[in-house]
Amino acid sequence: MERAVAGRPRFDPELLEHGDRRNVVDRYRYWTVEAIVADLDTRRHPFHVAIENWRHDLNIGTVVRTANAFLAEAVHVVGKKRWNRRGAMVTDRYQHVRHHPDVAGLVAWAGENGLPLLAVDNLAGAEPLETAELPRACVLLFGQEGTGLSDEARDAADGVLSIAQFGSTRSINAGVAAGIAMHAWIRQHAV
Repeated sequence: MERAVAGRPRFDPELLEHGDRRNVVDRYRYWTVEAIVADLDTRRHPFHVAIENWRHDLNIGTVVRTANAFLAEAVHVVGKKRWNRRGAMVTDRYQHVRHHPDVAGLVAWAGENGLPLLAVDNLAGAEPLETAELPRACVLLFGQEGTGLSDEARDAADGVLSIAQFGSTRSINAGVAAGIAMHAWIRQHAV
């Protein structure tokens, strides 16, 4: 018998009739988007990812896609609401994405939910991500590509983490940094 989601069938009749070419794992083949989200919601990890978006950062799509891969609770876009969804590869349909108009809004939301805000940037005095004990429930905050975290975000953070780098460039891509930090959380809490 087919499991229902909020009184609706799990399988999508259109996909059953015409095939399912979506980039979903076999478990979700032919399921409706609503059914997939409902199932993911039963298993999401208690970490959140936030990224500042003052100049339409192109990395946000990558962050959303990676957050979906690691089953983050939500992605929070801070600043401009519009972002390029192309890099998300449609995973924004399955991943909760929230908007905060400014850092103060994110800080208030995190405080209301009892979540520490951990900034990730290669700043002097930052704790190395490789040796840090990450809280099970937290928000990992990333700055704008190029400029890094805003002063407001740095000041609001409960801690700052850095990613070890050994080459000649002073920073790595914000989408890549987010993926590394999410994987560090996964290694500590989900594996």
